[in-house]
Amino acid sequence: MKRTKTSESRYVNELREKILNGELGPKPEDLTVTGASHIYQTTQFTSSKNKYHNYYLLLRVEDYFGACSHTHEQVDMRVAAELSGISLDTVLQDKRLPVQIAGMDAYLGIVKPHKQSCTKVVDLPEGKPLEKAKRRDEFITDVTNIHPNEKVALVGVVNPLVEAIKERGGICLPCDLSLETTEAGQVVERDMEKVLDRADRVICTAMTLGNGTFDRVLTRVRERGIPLTVYAQTGSTVVAQFMNEGVSELVAEPFPFSQFSALTSRLYHYTTRKEVENGHASRSEY
Repeated sequence: MKRTKTSESRYVNELREKILNGELGPKPEDLTVTGASHIYQTTQFTSSKNKYHNYYLLLRVEDYFGACSHTHEQVDMRVAAELSGISLDTVLQDKRLPVQIAGMDAYLGIVKPHKQSCTKVVDLPEGKPLEKAKRRDEFITDVTNIHPNEKVALVGVVNPLVEAIKERGGICLPCDLSLETTEAGQVVERDMEKVLDRADRVICTAMTLGNGTFDRVLTRVRERGIPLTVYAQTGSTVVAQFMNEGVSELVAEPFPFSQFSALTSRLYHYTTRKEVENGHASRSEY
């Protein structure tokens, strides 16, 4: 069945349809997933009571790894055996949302690579896990441009990011479906709507793509006219397509992620702030 062309994408499924229609580049049926990986990884920092359980789906298409973080229930490890050797068109029409997102990320990583699209390339120096996490989260809060006493909704709790928000004078409104309290003992809200209604600005992780809530975050920040910063390992090239469509700042971290290496890691910063844009991606170390 022939798909009809869509207008400018405002939501994730509209973007997926544009990819399927071949409106952004080569037709996805002409691209093949040559490698599929499923990773289960845990993180628990020294002296921390919180253990993070992370599940990642990675799809290799040409020179890019499409990525999606997901919950244990959404996809199991057998997916790695299912997805290699098939066309990207088939992947994009899979009923499982994390598979769709990883496929979209793989496609866009080829046709709209970060290094050609971002505002700035940032290198995180080598270091221990907590050191790298703190540097990364300090950078995220720096580009968010938090003002003193602003309420900052944090959708997807990362404890070093909670602390970085507070260090910049912001009032953190943490929201997460897995954690009950932050490392400092602050109660974590489960209802995203409550923090989005109260916030002066929003920081969210791109795991919202994998659980289907990213569109709702976009809707609320558009309705309220407040800034949105996204930190993205999941679907980082997908989020990049929503710059100026709700997303104000994007800190993209495609695979390999910083938690998998003690060496220098690369971040790609996108911004809508005209005063720092120069048309070419500069490079610096944070």
